[in-house]
Amino acid sequence: MDTVVVVKDLRRDYIISSGFLKRKTRRIEALRGIDLTIYRGESFGIVGPNGAGKTTLIRILTTTLLPTSGEATVLGYDVSRQPQEIRKRIGLLFGGEKGLYTRLSVWDNMRYFANLYGIPRRQQHRRIKELLTMGGLSERIGDRVSTLSRGMRQRLHIARALLSDPDILFLDEPTIGLDPIGAHEFRNELKRLHSIGKTLILTTHYMYEAELLCDRVAILNEGRVVMLDAPDLIRRYAHDFSVIEIEVFGPVDGIAKELCKVSGVLDITTETRDQRTSLLVQVKDPNQVMQHLPPLLEGMRVYHLATREPTLEDAYIRIISASESKPHE
Repeated sequence: MDTVVVVKDLRRDYIISSGFLKRKTRRIEALRGIDLTIYRGESFGIVGPNGAGKTTLIRILTTTLLPTSGEATVLGYDVSRQPQEIRKRIGLLFGGEKGLYTRLSVWDNMRYFANLYGIPRRQQHRRIKELLTMGGLSERIGDRVSTLSRGMRQRLHIARALLSDPDILFLDEPTIGLDPIGAHEFRNELKRLHSIGKTLILTTHYMYEAELLCDRVAILNEGRVVMLDAPDLIRRYAHDFSVIEIEVFGPVDGIAKELCKVSGVLDITTETRDQRTSLLVQVKDPNQVMQHLPPLLEGMRVYHLATREPTLEDAYIRIISASESKPHE
């Protein structure tokens, strides 16, 4: 298979200074020896908790940050010695509001970036019209970007990133801040780009997104790749347990504490939103644990109680927890 990205023992350190009269410095290892290979036409996901090194890795591969040591090539070009050759051949898309001029029209934004990318004027009109039509923005050509919804702005981000017809499209948390409908439409557009042979490299916090879009996923934690495989193979890491989902009103500290004492309970994670708290309980035998729930939930307002098979997110949580418990060299 044709490789487009090769990374060998890639490291990146940051020196942080603190103090006023007596300055102190400390070194933070953002990347601690990354090794990976990405193939042409692949949709490749990079996931991990905050501070895992995802954005640092993307910044190095897109030549906006130099590595401290190690090797990284994109399309055969070295990120440190041949950044201009790489920049000609890649597109870059960040999630959020950055990267567009909101006072300009959709068309003027595209024309500005076409000039910036060095696209010949005789080709610009056809290329811009083609991309805006493809992105469902042909009727908003003359509108200011400030009048577009977040979903439409993200479509414009994609159109801008595709202006130079890049070999690789890098996407750093592209659906952050999008509403569910906008995120759904955006993911469908990424699937379409993948289907026509574009190489996609994206970071995301959403395991559902990684499972839906990616051929392979690299899980990063503390600057290292702790797992790299196809989503369905990573999911097998969680084959030996089931998950009980519980959603209740109010705090659940007491429930979680008592569940920890129940035989067969492997792990419990909680999340609170708008006074509703969700518990995800990993168990060996759901039937055995379900018998203990009625007295624990007595008197509580229960919105949801169900058993399901583990997902990629469940496997991810287990892998991250296991990697944090291992001593590093």
